[in-house]
Amino acid sequence: MYDSFDTPRPRTVAPGEYPVWDEALTLVNHDLSALLPDRGPLHLVALPAWPEESADDEHVYVALPDGRWHGNDLPPDAGAGPGTALAAVAEAAQDTVLECLWQVWPVCSEHRLGMHPGQEDGQAVWRCAGGNDEREPGHVQAPVGKLEESYRSRRERRKQRKENMQNKQSKQNKRG
Repeated sequence: MYDSFDTPRPRTVAPGEYPVWDEALTLVNHDLSALLPDRGPLHLVALPAWPEESADDEHVYVALPDGRWHGNDLPPDAGAGPGTALAAVAEAAQDTVLECLWQVWPVCSEHRLGMHPGQEDGQAVWRCAGGNDEREPGHVQAPVGKLEESYRSRRERRKQRKENMQNKQSKQNKRG
């Protein structure tokens, strides 16, 4: 987290400076706004290189709108490919949200557990560890950037079940 005593002041990263991370952050922000609409958008901040590093090296972090961040910087090699960048940015975003806001995000709609970013077939995904026994195994909830779709379909199914139950009760009340 930003420490004003001995850490240089971070600067906001301009759009286009790190295009792969910009694209990844756009998808992560989509997931953040779907589940925590009042919290985003996140943005990138950078700190200059440490004295023992090359002057060209920067440390880039995922930060809250107010500039706070937590966790490790984005690894320079994470910008090599879109899937790797997306997983790294999702993990950094999750660390920042958890540690700065004290809020678990994202949460699996089925198990009500925090999920973690991972990779599945070269694609960054949100993965749930599953329930407490073997009947509730871990699973992929959704690709990073598509959480809203998985939650929307679950909400729609829940709404449909509720309507079906109400219709069934209504029919029973008319008969009885």
